[in-house]
Amino acid sequence: MRGSLNKVMLIGNLGDEVKMHHFDGGGCIGRFSIATNESYTNKTTGEKVSNTEWHNVVVKNKAAEICEKYLKKGDKIYVEGKIKTRKWQSEDGIQRYSTEIHVTEFNFLSSKNDSSSDSNFNSDDDDQNESIKDDNQADDLPF
Repeated sequence: MRGSLNKVMLIGNLGDEVKMHHFDGGGCIGRFSIATNESYTNKTTGEKVSNTEWHNVVVKNKAAEICEKYLKKGDKIYVEGKIKTRKWQSEDGIQRYSTEIHVTEFNFLSSKNDSSSDSNFNSDDDDQNESIKDDNQADDLPF
């Protein structure tokens, strides 16, 4: 196989609110962390082991605005994207690296009212459901 693939799919919970950064040209990015959990039983000791991994997530432009509007700490989300490593310099002059997930697709898995629910929620769903309701009310056909 000659090609390569850089694709990440995560389901986890937000570790904090979405932090927005707006640019002079009108664009913006949102950053937040997602926690994923893994549990297993150690075969030798029989002890249950739980591990949490933290992932730095980046969303851009309209997707960032949607995430900022609808997501809050603890919400469950599905994200799909690419791994990118960013090089930056700290205040003390040391070169640092950050590995981030740059999101291409996402789906909210918590409902608006109950962040512990697993019902599917997407910001576009409200508009679609509203237009379907309007069409059904205007048409009294039995089929």
